[in-house]
Amino acid sequence: MKPYVSYHDLLMRDLKDPKEAQGYLNAALEEGDEKLFLVALKNVLDARGGLSKFSRQTKLNRVSLYRMLSRQGNPEWASIISLLRALGIQFRLTGKKPTTLHKKAA
Repeated sequence: MKPYVSYHDLLMRDLKDPKEAQGYLNAALEEGDEKLFLVALKNVLDARGGLSKFSRQTKLNRVSLYRMLSRQGNPEWASIISLLRALGIQFRLTGKKPTTLHKKAA
């Protein structure tokens, strides 16, 4: 009988791979839910050494990191960029078919 391996343990193992981490963050970003992206970013940071490590590396307060990467977090753009740089990841913009915004009927 195979031993049980939790989803979280598998996720942490997979997110150690930089390409997997990038794909995971891109998928979260594409969902359009900023809170989901923050949780995904926290998962990647946890998998790649933990928030304490990245707190020291980015000079961001560890407690503040926990708070800003929660579902209730509201981080500054500079903090997100700093964390992504520490991970060796950068944002890139690509073209996509524009979406049409629909007005509500009056």
